Amino acid sequence: MEYIRLNELIAWALAEDIGHGDLTTASLIPDEMQASGVFVAKSPGVLAGINISEAVYRYLDPGIKFEAFKTDGETLAKGDIIARVTGKAATLLTGERVALNFLQRLSGIASKTRHMAELIKYLPAELIDTRKTTPGLRVLEKYAVTVGGARNHRFGLYDGVLIKDNHIRAVGSIARAVSDARKKIPHTVKIEVEVDNLEQLQQALEARADIILLDNMDAEQMKQAVEITAGRAQLEASGGINEETLVEVAKSGVDLISSGALTHSAVSLDISFDLTETW
Repeated sequence: MEYIRLNELIAWALAEDIGHGDLTTASLIPDEMQASGVFVAKSPGVLAGINISEAVYRYLDPGIKFEAFKTDGETLAKGDIIARVTGKAATLLTGERVALNFLQRLSGIASKTRHMAELIKYLPAELIDTRKTTPGLRVLEKYAVTVGGARNHRFGLYDGVLIKDNHIRAVGSIARAVSDARKKIPHTVKIEVEVDNLEQLQQALEARADIILLDNMDAEQMKQAVEITAGRAQLEASGGINEETLVEVAKSGVDLISSGALTHSAVSLDISFDLTETW
């Protein structure tokens, strides 16, 4: 997460929520009032993003006291107290929603990822994510995926070559696409090619693609692809991967399984923030 300008993201999120001011808090809470509150898990899951929630409060007030009792990656039980925040009551109330939004969203992704990763932990295939993330939150959401126990695919269009069906249509053939890409990218960058059928798989192998993405193939086709490839390239399964299909796909013998569901279908974890005392 060191590459993201976190303060800018937090500032944007707070500006979106607060606008010209927190009308409710400003009209009810004296500026001198102090308070303490806790983040509580309302359902079981995996924690991710507690440092982001802390950063939200420190952005509003650098002198805030933030005590985390759980760390990212820990399993939460219903009722667990995750952290305590102490400082101005107005600050606690104004920052509550934004701090929770980050925490709930990232913990939801980590929880879903952990569940899916556990399903195939005894199989050799590795679970990876996709670029199907919330705009602006990709780095955080991909971080949550790693907390949950899966790996990241490329972060963007800038850090990997993935030749997809539309690229092939535009260029004319898999062979030409791979050849042209090889001429223009650094020798350290791998080339991945998306294929829809076994004929295209053979073309990608002949073009010496490093990784071949098997797009929306059924389990039997994947098994055949593994036999045909015979270790000449890494094979990535993609398309319709969820809890119901994951194990069967992993048993086919592919090396990687990418699932957009890790991010686009994760449900935010139920976490609350409750004031415990004021003075």
